[in-house]
Amino acid sequence: MMILLGCMDLDLSFRHPKPDELTVDSTSEDMLYYEKWDRSNRMSFMIMKLGVPEVFRSAITDEVTSASEFLTEIQKHFTKNDKDETSTHLASLISMKYKGKRNIREYIMEMSHLASKLKALGIDLSDDLVVHLVLISLLAQFNQFKVSYKCQKEKWNLNKLISFCVQEEERLKQEKTECAHVVSTSKDKGKRKKKGEAAASKGLEPKKPKVEHGCFFYGKPRYVKKECKKYHAWRVKKGLPELPAAK
Repeated sequence: MMILLGCMDLDLSFRHPKPDELTVDSTSEDMLYYEKWDRSNRMSFMIMKLGVPEVFRSAITDEVTSASEFLTEIQKHFTKNDKDETSTHLASLISMKYKGKRNIREYIMEMSHLASKLKALGIDLSDDLVVHLVLISLLAQFNQFKVSYKCQKEKWNLNKLISFCVQEEERLKQEKTECAHVVSTSKDKGKRKKKGEAAASKGLEPKKPKVEHGCFFYGKPRYVKKECKKYHAWRVKKGLPELPAAK
């Protein structure tokens, strides 16, 4: 609603207090400002009444005559218990666990957002404490990463933590992919070895690939090279000794 009134240039009555009533001594500037403020107040009041459900409008007395007072009365119906909200946010922050199914950057930003909400409610959590909460909530795969942080004298802020966690996440993904490739390769080798052992136990020789003999002068398989007339002619042309006749 405030964005709408701001775009329509009708939020003057919210940004500035109500001016004094006009008198005989009022200047032309006072009169112009009063007219602008009064128009902003009336238009905002009408727009807000149209945008609020009847059930809330009926609960507001006729004594409310300004848009700012009307907004204050509406806000009273949506007032939350700060203690209850603080407990909810704090419990969510402490119980959060990273399960590896989402982007770790978004996960840390969500924890930071909860810390910001708590700060607005009067619970100021330092960046150092939030960093420790994030590290505690990570999976066991990040244990080496956690030990590396504890061994350093430097303390990380949230931006550094996000950067390093993203790098560690990419490293773990690459390592997982390489391990899966090694396992699949070893399984294939094991299957081939078992097939060879099974064939040996049955007294069967492993099959050898067939080798096709042929003559490159004709490009045909099963054609004996020594019997090729073109081959003999080529040897004579090159001055090579003749081959013995095939038996």
